[in-house]
Parts: sequence; structure tokens; C-alpha cells
Amino acid sequence: MTIAIVDYGVGNLFSIYNALNHVGGSPELVDDPQKILDADGVVVPGVGSFGKCMQRLAPFETSILELLEEDVPLLGICVGMQLLFQKSEESPDEGLGWIEGEVVRLPKNVLVPQMGWNSISLKKDLSIFDDISEGDRFYFVHSYHCVPKDPSVTAATTDYGLELSACISRGNLFAVQFHPEKSGPKGLTILKNFVRSTKC
Repeated sequence: MTIAIVDYGVGNLFSIYNALNHVGGSPELVDDPQKILDADGVVVPGVGSFGKCMQRLAPFETSILELLEEDVPLLGICVGMQLLFQKSEESPDEGLGWIEGEVVRLPKNVLVPQMGWNSISLKKDLSIFDDISEGDRFYFVHSYHCVPKDPSVTAATTDYGLELSACISRGNLFAVQFHPEKSGPKGLTILKNFVRSTKC
């Protein structure tokens, strides 16, 4: 069972690689869109600006979508969550558009970027939340947040000036605004649950 970490030229790849390996996954950094098609799970990380990340991810779009349609689990992290949406205030580039909605800047009444630990409130009963409790804390680093058109895709929220989508889910697609690989034991639990989902 291989989990493909999409290597599209963004940072933080080795942190997520090491974390997935630590929880019993078989991660592989993949920089070839065709090789992703052999994966049992896909992780789309993201560090940096929406537009630059989208431009670099574009060659992988068709392959990732093909896996999604085959019910292969996908995990988006940070900007990797934002890219699932149609557009962002940060850039004129269009996103993947797999989730209807947009990405907007954090409100003016809070420090930007949000950088640090914050608790989440669970909105869905999902297997990826096994052993995760209401109020558990995770590590966030972001200046923009996702606003889905359909509120039902929000799986968990966090409070930072307003209630924000911290996690989204739809079918075999799951994404988090925080960094599970930097969130201690609870972040590793999220990753362990994702690894388990690829073996079902």
C-alpha cells in the first residue's frame, strides 16, 4: 500500500513524509503524474501562495482526479486544502474547483497570519476523527481561509475572529487547514487514520 505525496515543488514534503512513515504508512514522494496512478492514497501538501502552488500542481490535476473518481482517499493539507476550491483572493489563478466556494483573507480584527495552536470543533462523525475529541488543538499557519458554498462539506471548524472551516470532507476527499505533521500526537492520529483508510 503506497501513499503518494505529490511532489510539485513546494516545501515541507519531508515533514509529512516522516510523519506518515512514523504512523505506519508507506509514503513515496512522487513528481511524475503518471506514477501517482499506482497509489492507494494521495496527499497534496501546500506551502506558499495559492497561485504559484496551483501552477505547479496543474500537471497532476488529471491524474489526481482520476484517482478520486476511483474512490482512492485524498488528503489535502494547508494550501493543499485551499487549492480544492474554485478561486482565492490571494491570486487570479483558478483553483481545482472540486469544492464549490472561495478562499478569502482572514478578518482584519485578528493577527495575520494565524500562526500557532488552536482548538477545533467537530461537525461530522468521520473515521479520520477516530480518537480525536472536541477541543483538541492543532497547529495552524495561514493568512487565508476556505469558505465552501455548501456548509455541509465542513467537517470541523476553528475559531479565529470568526468560525472558520478547519477541515472539509466529501466522499473520499478530506482536507485540513492545519498541519497535522506539526501538531504532535493528535496530528499523528489524523495521519494514522488516513493511512488506515487507504487499506480498507
